[in-house]
Amino acid sequence: MNILSIIEKKKHQQPLTKEEIQFFVSGYTKEEIPDYQISSLLMAIRLNGMDDEEMFYLTEAMVNSGDVIHLSEIEGFKVDKHSTGGVGDKVTLIVAPILAALNIPVAKFSGRGLGITGGTVDKLESIQGFNVELSQQDFIDNVKKYNIAVAGQTGNLCPADKKLYALRDVTGTVDSIPLIASSIISKKIASGSDGIVLDVKYGNGAFMKTQEDAKVLAEKMCEIGRRFGRKVVYTLSDMNNPLGRYIGNKVEVVEALDVLSGNVANTHADLIDDCVEVASLMYMLATDCTKERAMEKVKAVMANAQARDKFLEFVQAQGGQVADLKTNATAYTVEITANGAGTIASVDALAIGELSVMLGAGRLTKESKLDFDAGIKIVAKQGDTVQTGDTLAVVYANIPVTDEMKIKAVSAFTIQ
Repeated sequence: MNILSIIEKKKHQQPLTKEEIQFFVSGYTKEEIPDYQISSLLMAIRLNGMDDEEMFYLTEAMVNSGDVIHLSEIEGFKVDKHSTGGVGDKVTLIVAPILAALNIPVAKFSGRGLGITGGTVDKLESIQGFNVELSQQDFIDNVKKYNIAVAGQTGNLCPADKKLYALRDVTGTVDSIPLIASSIISKKIASGSDGIVLDVKYGNGAFMKTQEDAKVLAEKMCEIGRRFGRKVVYTLSDMNNPLGRYIGNKVEVVEALDVLSGNVANTHADLIDDCVEVASLMYMLATDCTKERAMEKVKAVMANAQARDKFLEFVQAQGGQVADLKTNATAYTVEITANGAGTIASVDALAIGELSVMLGAGRLTKESKLDFDAGIKIVAKQGDTVQTGDTLAVVYANIPVTDEMKIKAVSAFTIQ
């Protein structure tokens, strides 16, 4: 067996065997196969796809490339969720405490953001003192004691996926459904939870640009997860517009706390609705109850402050200072105003995400240093009516807000 024969097979649209997939995944992880040959294979997969068997074998090979987290000493059904990423997506910060307050253990490993997609770990690290680098035992102990822990992915969790994703990022092969599906599910399986809710985004601010493509991806991921013996369901959500009102790091943490505290004036119904949907699906997986019953339970712990209290307990348990759960003043606060009157037809999530990166709230590279306090508030949401001169957004920055940034902000709003 050799890598050239494997490339040839996939180039000619032939399915790869389990042994061939294990061979190239193991060889690349151990640096026995060079980047340029795996790049060629990735492009062949991007162009010719993979069948269900191949996707399962690829996922399995990536899971087996490193550590697997065992959560057996945590009692109960462990439930996890994964979002395919989006602008203003702080759903994990809200749904994890909700489930924990409902006595469902949430043991979640999250990633950092890159490009326009914000990372849960970055948002949590914006809280002074918050520790995302828990040891495996501390992580498990926190879940046992508080029903919740959120940590950064361990260094040896799916190392094959880390290497393959880095290569995909620079070879134009990110947007491949088989490669996306196996990448996401391998990390979820290695993380050890019993059930997984997939929040699959579509639109200009997401990997999947159409709802149809998002559904195909979601169904493929569910099929792979079920073959590993996990309970997996999905929901599709629109990422043509930013989620909620705030984009950044600290500002999103504060918005999440506002949702859990019932401060609806400081957020938006789209975020609340998405969180209730995802949390309800998680509760259904764990308890086998009806959707109606799950929504009742979720809304109850949001209304009676149990979920808020669990969030504060979770922050303290991982070293975070509750007194720091507030936004900090930035050097520059700039209002972006409407240059015409009408109804907001859309707020371009991609443009807003790119603006957040320009402000320092997101990363261009993994080495980029974040400004945790920089961010954007979306004042006018889709469907709102505005007059000329009304505030569309507020930009918070510690660097001068340039004309280019202001133009990008204004152009994100389509007024009809």
